[in-house]
Amino acid sequence: MTQSVALTRPRPLVLADLIPGSLARDAALVAGGAGLIGVLAQIAVHIPGTPVPITGQTLGVLLVGTAFGMRRAAATIALYAVAGVLGVPWFADHSSGYATASFGYVVGFLAAATLCGWLAERGADRSVWRAIPAMLAGEVLIYGIGMAWLAVAADLTLSQTISQGLTPFLLGDAIKAALAAGLLPAVWAMLRK
Repeated sequence: MTQSVALTRPRPLVLADLIPGSLARDAALVAGGAGLIGVLAQIAVHIPGTPVPITGQTLGVLLVGTAFGMRRAAATIALYAVAGVLGVPWFADHSSGYATASFGYVVGFLAAATLCGWLAERGADRSVWRAIPAMLAGEVLIYGIGMAWLAVAADLTLSQTISQGLTPFLLGDAIKAALAAGLLPAVWAMLRK
């Protein structure tokens, strides 16, 4: 009696796994993802009463996290943060460094992208109804870490922190989360056809 051994490719966990290659692919994705977030950071709208601008970064973080998977997403945001701290002017308004009231949101990006990547590896990016909670979980991490940093850096009370670091951004980030939650399952659906 002989046993047959199935030689099949492992199921792709995230969209980035569909791209052939390994180390070179991952390096290109990490560098490209960090660059994308840096470009989206330049879409900045300043609103009165807060040192934190509205930017496109959050959309990039959510997309990178879910499309790249946990490890590549963490590496991407780590590259983005470290390069920005070392002087690459790709934070909002072509800024760099960590001595700003809004740098905590960059730290939150690392946690959010890592979590979204972990969830995507478990199928959270395959349907809108599974992607929405993943995106919202990422947003919660961004806000939690970002607001804590903002409160300390700007010496704010809890109500000031909420009014300067949360309330003005809720609608825009809900739109970005919905866009990301719809985009990734749509790409998977197109690839299945």
